Amino acid sequence: MFRHGARAFATSASRLAVAAAAEPSARLVNVARAQGISRGLTEAIGNTPLIRLNRLSEETGCEILGKAEFMNPGGSVKDRAALYIVKDAEERGLLRPGGTVVEGTAGNTGIGLAHVCRSRGYKLVIYMPNTQSQGKIDLLRLLGAEVYPVPAVPFDNPNNYNHQAKRHAESLPNAVWTNQFDNTANRRAHIETTGPEIWEQTNGKVDAFTCATGTAGTLAGITRYLKEVSNGRVKSFLADPPGSVLHSYIQSGGKLIERTGSSITEGIGQGRITDNLAPDVGLLDGSLHIPDEKTIEMVYRCLDEEGLYLGASSALNVVAAKEVAEKLGKGHTVVTILADGAYRYADRLFSRKWLESKNLLSAIPEHLQKYVVLP
Repeated sequence: MFRHGARAFATSASRLAVAAAAEPSARLVNVARAQGISRGLTEAIGNTPLIRLNRLSEETGCEILGKAEFMNPGGSVKDRAALYIVKDAEERGLLRPGGTVVEGTAGNTGIGLAHVCRSRGYKLVIYMPNTQSQGKIDLLRLLGAEVYPVPAVPFDNPNNYNHQAKRHAESLPNAVWTNQFDNTANRRAHIETTGPEIWEQTNGKVDAFTCATGTAGTLAGITRYLKEVSNGRVKSFLADPPGSVLHSYIQSGGKLIERTGSSITEGIGQGRITDNLAPDVGLLDGSLHIPDEKTIEMVYRCLDEEGLYLGASSALNVVAAKEVAEKLGKGHTVVTILADGAYRYADRLFSRKWLESKNLLSAIPEHLQKYVVLP
């Protein structure tokens, strides 16, 4: 009797739970229908969420929004450039079935290319500075890439990893050097996808965009699209780390100075105007210099306040968005790029020894140092 009553109660409770969960929200239905089915990995690239950063939005009186590029299949914004660079080579007849893609890269572009190449049946060869972590080399090899770590030398040295990658591609039949810094298919990826996504997700109610740049494809492409679609209304600002010359270039009206210093950020900062940036550098409304101290604090703030586990370049972008919001005043909407997560950098960003070696531990507020969990 007791067992029968308990079973009946459990069945009734189960029915109630099913009934309560039976009606999905209208938003869930609309998003799911819009996404549909992705035919392979490459169709899953892009259409990332735009996340409101609640604490910073409340603090500034603006809407500060981050494009969650860490949700791409390869884990970063570079998946977009990787796909477009490969598609461009296919469209121009430079890459045929069974061919080889060669790139010089120290980071996320290589990972994005590895995913795209495996998905489309190409071989991938990566040249990178031998200063990169073994973990990054192992990941690329795990994804099927042939990796050549070479001595780190300046760009003007013929043995720079980018030049070695170019020569390798030229020595092979049916091979292409993707040349991410000066291949404008990189920029086109953001004119055709990221920019329109931001415009539609905000219903055109975006006042400013900001992000850092390495190749400049993301900054230039999004800036170009938002400027054109808004008839110039949307403002765009470059965010620049220490060791880059672009902030001084913009502030001086076009004077390049010698590159000095360094930053904890990876994949951003530049010593020249790339072909991706050149057509659109004149569209920028200004620039911000973001010191490492502000960047590392924001890594920890985003984790604590928003639950977002971001890499340093993403945190730098958030700092820039906050400063642009403060510059524009209350009531504005500012968008930035959350380029990737902290997973590939955790052994440094959350290491007490590493933070002390960079003199950055004191930049993290005391109440946030509980997240410094690695020795």
